[in-house]
Formats: sequence, structure tokens, C-alpha cells
Amino acid sequence: MLRKLVSAALFIAASIPLQAQSLYMPRDIKAAFAKQTRSQDGQPGKNYWQNHGKYTITVTVKPPDRNVTGTEQIVYTNNSPDTLRTINMKMILNIHRPGAARSFATEKEYLTEGIQIDKFLVNGIPIQWNNEPSSTNRGVKLPKPLLPHESLTLDIDWHFQASIQSGREGMLDPTTVFLAYFYPRVAVYDDYNGWDTLEFLDAQEFYNDFNDYTLNVKVPKNFVVWATGTLQNPKEVLQPEYAKRLEKSFTSDSTIHIATKEDMDKKRVTAKNAMNTWTWTATDISDVALAVSDTYVWDAASVVVDPKTNRRASMQAAFADSAEDFHRAVQFGRNSLGWLSTNWPGVPYPFPKMTSVMGFADMEYPMMCNDSHTDSFDFTQFVQDHEIAHTWMPFYMGINESRYAFMDEGWATTFELLIGTATFGKEKAENLFKKFRVERWINTKATHQDLPIITPSSELRFGYGNNAYGKPALSHFALKDMLGDELFKKALHGYMERWHGKHPIPWDYFNSMSNVSGQDLNWFFHNWYFTNYYIDLAIQGVTKVTGGYTMTVQNIGGFAVPFDVKITYTDGSTESIHQTAAIWKADQTQTAISLKTTKTIQKVTLDGGIFMDATTKDNTFTL
Repeated sequence: MLRKLVSAALFIAASIPLQAQSLYMPRDIKAAFAKQTRSQDGQPGKNYWQNHGKYTITVTVKPPDRNVTGTEQIVYTNNSPDTLRTINMKMILNIHRPGAARSFATEKEYLTEGIQIDKFLVNGIPIQWNNEPSSTNRGVKLPKPLLPHESLTLDIDWHFQASIQSGREGMLDPTTVFLAYFYPRVAVYDDYNGWDTLEFLDAQEFYNDFNDYTLNVKVPKNFVVWATGTLQNPKEVLQPEYAKRLEKSFTSDSTIHIATKEDMDKKRVTAKNAMNTWTWTATDISDVALAVSDTYVWDAASVVVDPKTNRRASMQAAFADSAEDFHRAVQFGRNSLGWLSTNWPGVPYPFPKMTSVMGFADMEYPMMCNDSHTDSFDFTQFVQDHEIAHTWMPFYMGINESRYAFMDEGWATTFELLIGTATFGKEKAENLFKKFRVERWINTKATHQDLPIITPSSELRFGYGNNAYGKPALSHFALKDMLGDELFKKALHGYMERWHGKHPIPWDYFNSMSNVSGQDLNWFFHNWYFTNYYIDLAIQGVTKVTGGYTMTVQNIGGFAVPFDVKITYTDGSTESIHQTAAIWKADQTQTAISLKTTKTIQKVTLDGGIFMDATTKDNTFTL
């Protein structure tokens, strides 16, 4: 998610001493490796497993009525070796209840009664349900234990009110609503933590299994639905002309206006039934979201995302016609999907479509974005690029965002700068990156800003933003610079191939990158993820020696960062020498650099670029 994050630390973590050839590992993670569900070479272990759900959901939405009703059937399969006597249900919309725990203060327009369960059956057996608790978790004792490799069926009816104050979900205008996390779901049960029972606090994000979904959305005529997945019945819910336009967009590079403001105003887009049921399907995916409106216009086109097979993905946008920036959203999205698929991460977009909906959250969902309207076309594109980049992490890779947000936000921030450089140019993209991702952290001396990145995201407040976004992105850029693009991409692709559709944790990433690159990178990962370090280099001195000079650089902050040595000679000429993070492998406190030259040096300056220095006054030495 892309937003301004303001948080306070709940605790202070001490830096962990370096151990040769090993990284600190918590006891629960050690247990998973001991059970061989994960392996030291970074691959899923021979005993790896994960559970699966098959969801059939029907919701009825009738704006401006905020009441939403739903019914679902979940067939949940226990692929674990454990006998489950309870299941944990996630009720994310209970975050809107007055008694819910939240990271931030809210207003009355945000509050609702949360999810109200009207029926809950386990294998046809009614379960007594109390709707009073405001928790986003609910443990359910099973009438009969669920044995390994067996399944159970849940039948659930529920209702809720969409919140007036829209954030990640809620009312966008009186007759437009974005629904996310709107259905009860079975929580993740995994090999290192068991049931995921972390409360959703409206800050840290989500952790979901890869499931199969059939989503039926019932809306009155003249309302259009956009959702995760593939629309199964366009000819049933759209008038023939608009179904043709949608079909044409699937092979068009140019933006096709499927439904214009005039079309929506004259109510000629949808089938004329009193209620239309839009049916969407998606398989092997972690969530579904949807938007409903009778006023938003609808644009679409497509782009080749896999040149080897010529496979295309649809790029769609739903927005208020008055938003000039969103009239470009489809072409912005085509650029994102194509560039990210073929450059960085360089893995073809894995889904059939992406839809950008004009909302307020600046938030990603599988095949969906809920993004703010701005007056800057460039900033709108910047935000949309970030949210689309999340496709690969956490939706292609099943990241536990609640505990390890840096595993997806850090990568989305990395891809955001890489595509930004290609789109806007190096100077503009890097200035934007430094402004939004580095400056606040490096210029803030508060203890919580330097907590180790490995600190669980669920235990952070004010340190969360920098630990999730900027700092891990810098670590990726430092590693990319040190390994070189070819080897870095090879290692990244190895990690992604091993863990796509699964649930990697940080140690899987660390081990896989070392294994595929053929280098022991533990020293680097310890430095960046397990310490309280920051960026602060200082030139200690420059000494004349035979054949040139020796420059001594002290690493006061501790992070293994790359930098350029910029030399100015007395004859007015200049030279720049690049140093990768590898220079800190032998000694992370200081290093000596040989400057071979026959000229006389006048001045030497350290320039870290996006690796901004906390104290710049000691980065220049004049002889």
C-alpha cells in the first residue's frame, strides 16, 4: 500500500551479533526447518504443505443503500499433517466496529456494526454465533476434528454496512462502492505459526492462502461491476454493443471507451433486468475485491505481457469522468504491465487483467487497484505503478504482510523506482524516491527509525513505514549493484520460481538468493536486516602514497552501502570511482581505498545517490 505512514515503536530491538555463515533465526522458524517444511538451500522443504479453500460467494449490493448481504460456501482442505479441532475465521470488516482495536484514531463515518453472521454451518451442523465481539478473528470449535488431507464445508450467511468514510474499502460516492475483505474467510494455517490470529489494525496488511473463487455480484440494472477474476457472463449483463466493446478491448492497444459518461447517464449499458448477476471466477489467488457504480465511466485496452507466447492482459479503469488523470489510467497501466513483465521483475504478469478504480486508498488487491485522483498525471502514474507492482509480491508470492511487510512493500518500492527511471528519467525518479522513501528516515534520529528490518511488522508503529518500504528497497538496490543485474535477476527469478503460489518467509529469501547466486550473502543480509544500522559514511583522511593516494572511509552508520568517490584534481579535471557494497564485506566499520593517479588531488567527495547520508558535512575532504 502507498500512503503516508506515521507510527510509534512499541519496543526496541537490539542488534544481533554476526555469526559466521548463519543468520539469527527465531525458535518457531527453527522448528519449521527442523520439520523440513523449509530447507537451508532456500527451496520449499520436502515436507512443505499449505491449505486450500474453494469459495463460492454471492453478494447483493444496491447503492445508495449501504447494506450488503452475502452468502458463501467454503470447501476447506487440510493439507497439513495436523488434526485441526478448531478453525480461525478472519472477519476483517469488524475493524469498523466501535470496540475494534486500531492503530489510528477514526471518525464516526468510519464506524459500522461490522460483519453480522446470520448463519454458520460446519458440514451442515449449525454453530451458535455471537456477533458481539469486535475482533477481526473468531475461533470456531469444529463438531468433528478435521483430519489431515480431509476437507470440510462451511455455509455462511452474513450482512454488513459499507462504511461512509472510505479507506481501503467503503463508499466512494453515494452510488459507488468499493468492497474489499467483505466476506468471512478461513485464516491461514501454516507450518511455522499455526493459525494466523493477528488482529487487523488497519495498518499492517494481510496474509491469505491461495484459493479458488466463484464470485456472484447481484446489482440493480444500470450498475456496472468490476472485480477480481474473469467475467463469465458479459453477454448476459451488458447490452450487446458494450459486450462487443469489452471483447474488442482484449486485443486493442488503444484505449476503448466501453462506457462513457453519456452512456452511463442514459442508462443504456447493462441488461434491463431488475437485478443483474455478474459472475467472476479466479483460481489459485489470494483474495477478491469488487467495485459497483452507476456513474463511473469504463475504459479498457490490453498489452502483451508474455512476448514468448504473445499472451495479452486486459487493462481496465473505472472512474469519475471529471478526473482527467484517470482518463490516462489505462495507458499508464499498459505501460506498467508490459514493462514490469519484461524488465523488472521480468516475470510475465500472471493474471488475465488489471482494473484501476478511482477511490481513496492507494491500495492493491489481486487484479485490482483502489487509487486516489490527483491533479498530477505523473504522480497518479507513480502511485498506480506501485500498486500494480504488488502483483508479484504479495499476490504471485504469498507473502505474510502482517508479519513481514518488507517482503512485499520493499519489492514494490524497488520496482517503483526501476519503472520510474525508465518512464520519467533517472534524475526525476531518484528525486521522487529520495523524497518519499529515504529523507524522512535518514533525517530522523529517533530510535524507532533504526529498528532492524527483520522486526515483525505487527510489532511496529512509527518505525513501520521505513522498515516496510525504503530500507528494504535500499537493500535490494545495494545487492543489485553488488551482484550486477544479470546475477541479481537470476537469483531473484530463482527465488520467485521456487516460492510462487506458496508462502515464503525472510529466511527463504535469504537462503534462496545465496543458493542461486552461488555466493554466501549472509554477511550482507545480517548487515541490512538484523542490525540497528543506518547510512552515515565519513572520510577520515586522504594520504599521499607512491602511485597515488589512500583514502580511509569510516562506516559510522554501519549499513553496507555503495557509493561513488568523486575526485577533483588541481588541474580542474574530475573523476568518479564506484564502490559496491562488497567493499564492506571484510570490515563493516572502515575501509581503505586506493586512488591511483599521477595527478594532484584537490578534493574528494563521497556521493551515495539514493543512499542518502545522515551527516553530509564529513563526506568531503580537501587536501
